[in-house]
Parts: sequence; C-alpha cells; structure tokens
Amino acid sequence: MKRLLAAMLLIMPMTAMADYLDVIEVKLNQGCTFSSYVAIAKDFNEWGKANGYMAEVLMPVQRSSLDTVFWVGRAANAAAFGKAWDTWRDAQANPDSVPAKLWKRLAACSTNVSRSGFDTY
Repeated sequence: MKRLLAAMLLIMPMTAMADYLDVIEVKLNQGCTFSSYVAIAKDFNEWGKANGYMAEVLMPVQRSSLDTVFWVGRAANAAAFGKAWDTWRDAQANPDSVPAKLWKRLAACSTNVSRSGFDTY
C-alpha cells in the first residue's frame, strides 16, 4: 500500500503555490522622498503583521523608466490578501483608524500608476 501511494505521488503533477503578490507601481509626489515612502511602508508593516500582509519597496536600478518605485505586498495567498484588503477598506470609514491614517500619508506621498496581483509558484 505504501509503495502504491508513493508511486501515485510521483506520477501526479504537483504545483507548489506560495504567496500572493500585490504589486503597485507608484510615482512619488513632489516633496516626498524615497526614504519617506519607505518609512510609511515600515509603519504599514506594523499594521500588516496582524493582518497577514507585509510590504517592501523596490527601487529600480535598471529599467526603461527610473521615475517610479514599486510597493510589493505579500500575503500567504489570494484569500489572505482579500481578508487584509477587506479589513483595510472597511477601516477607511474611521478617520482615526491606523489604515485611514496610513492611507492619508500614502496619498500625500505618492500617486499610483498601476496595480497588479500575482500568485507565485
């Protein structure tokens, strides 16, 4: 029985799904520095830890356009991202919530150019 099970596992195609990536290309607004934007991302991650979403900021070194940066958020999967998004969105109704205050800082510092979501394998 063990051999049969082992053989079946070897024959079956297996795809390992890892994280869901939330990639937002942003242009920094006048008066907002890269280090200011990174500081917002760091503060965001304090909120994100409890909500299953962490972010990092990518600065292009080689690219056709060097005037944008990338916010790359990571969640365990699309469902976890959706849950974090729902929490983030719903908290915007309360201007004193951490997400609302973070959103205000993000909007003052940057303008979204594009947004994409990716499953990683």
